[in-house]
Amino acid sequence: MKKILQNQFGIIILMLGCFLFGAFTHKFIAEELTIEDIRGATKAIGLEMTDNEMEGVRSGVERNLEIFKTFRTKSLPNRVVPALVFNPLPPGFKLNQEQEKIRFSKLKNVQIPKNKEELAFYTVRELAELIRTKKISSLELTQFFLDRLKKYDQKLECVVTLTEERALKMARKADKEIANGNYKGLLHGIPWGAKDLFAVKDYPTTWGAMPYKDQILDYNATVVEKLDQAGAVLVAKMTMGALARGDVWFGGKTKNPWNTEQGSSGSSAGSASAVAAGLLPFALGTETMGSIVSPSTRCGATGLRPTFGRVSRHGAMALSWTMDKVGPICRSVEDCAIVFEAIRGIDDKDPTLINAAFNYDDRMDTKKLKIGYLKNSFDNNYAFKAQDSMALETMKKLGYELLPIELPESLNLRPILTAESAAAFDELTRSGKDELLVRQDANSWPVTFRTARFTPAVEYLQANRLRVQLIAEMNKVMEDIDIYLNPSWGSPSLGITNYTGHPCVVVPNGFIDGSPTSITFTGSLFGEAELLRVAKEFQDATDFHKKHPEL
Repeated sequence: MKKILQNQFGIIILMLGCFLFGAFTHKFIAEELTIEDIRGATKAIGLEMTDNEMEGVRSGVERNLEIFKTFRTKSLPNRVVPALVFNPLPPGFKLNQEQEKIRFSKLKNVQIPKNKEELAFYTVRELAELIRTKKISSLELTQFFLDRLKKYDQKLECVVTLTEERALKMARKADKEIANGNYKGLLHGIPWGAKDLFAVKDYPTTWGAMPYKDQILDYNATVVEKLDQAGAVLVAKMTMGALARGDVWFGGKTKNPWNTEQGSSGSSAGSASAVAAGLLPFALGTETMGSIVSPSTRCGATGLRPTFGRVSRHGAMALSWTMDKVGPICRSVEDCAIVFEAIRGIDDKDPTLINAAFNYDDRMDTKKLKIGYLKNSFDNNYAFKAQDSMALETMKKLGYELLPIELPESLNLRPILTAESAAAFDELTRSGKDELLVRQDANSWPVTFRTARFTPAVEYLQANRLRVQLIAEMNKVMEDIDIYLNPSWGSPSLGITNYTGHPCVVVPNGFIDGSPTSITFTGSLFGEAELLRVAKEFQDATDFHKKHPEL
């Protein structure tokens, strides 16, 4: 078994270590360092040194600066990963690698609706049945969703690039394969959208940011290739908050289809907005710290954030090598399971992946599972309290005994994310092109990247050692339960589990003043099969996912 944490990114973090001794300039300092420079630096990181100690440090720092200058003569594209990787498995964790047959639900007699516009809100599972039974062609379905994207994008600002030529070619290919008896499965011929941080050959991959607006990468992301192999049809690249933060991109602000006076939240802004608005059957998003959960909640979609190490990030913009996760945003929990099955698995281009089974079975006996809930969080007064209380009652009516649990102490480990993101976009900061980003406020990436240069490499590593302890503490919590419920917004779970790598599913559970609310189901590491099946049972007992905005 791999070590939990293999001293992540030592070389890259060493580069961050020089941060201190040069303020926020975009270039290296050229003049000689003085004792006063060192004194200011020590104050910035909370250390005390005597003048003699600072004099000793000064010469060493100058030597380091010369080393760092040589680093910066070398090209380090965003896709170059560090030599050392993060592994979320605690010591002794038993990983199930025995793959069994996957069983999704069986549908019968799915028909084309009298009002064809209602197809916009059919699930992937329902659309797949129409295609399988040849009641509709992939080409018809693809053109249908292309038309909706063109019609409503002006209102929602959710599309960066339509991949129309590619989509029509793929749809015709799917129809020919199906006509010849080569039906590949539930995603064959189904249109979908990709968050615009996934590389798609011959099309722009803008990362939502002005400095990369015209960037075209000459390869496909692994998840794009996997969905191509499944026969799915990529129809559009969806908006994202610039460099995966928020919902503001270089072309505007992606809207919530339930209330276009609001943004859709982010950073998987366009993916969630388009799926909720019936412009796509499903889309892929990513999450580092809430970027699937938050827009899915705001827009009323169903989103899966898989376990860290489940889905390849090759060809996806790197923000944090130890935290980025790829997952589907869909109309139903089962749709998430269908898409997840297609995109998961080992990829030799991503060294963080772990081989584990995904034994989803619609006939699973879920009553054998132990379900917890964050009692202290649900007892607080917060925005979704009424809706969440009803959700807990629904689970009890389904026959579950909800066990109160407490999570470990929630430490602020944000320096892990900010240091890694600053390294990923080091060249952007040093070049001064970060000034082209739309957002320039105190909470924007440009300021975050500059601030992160004042994070000592020692403190970054200390944060990761605390992270190892957090993983062990979470493992103790999960020894007594299989899944737990938590508020989507307003609990420590979102932050903790993005550091520990646990999966979650966010499911619509009501409305406040016409805008959706959600509740989150969080599972054990690599426990997506059980997690999705329980969340599906809750969703089947409600109808919130069947409601849709009137555009």
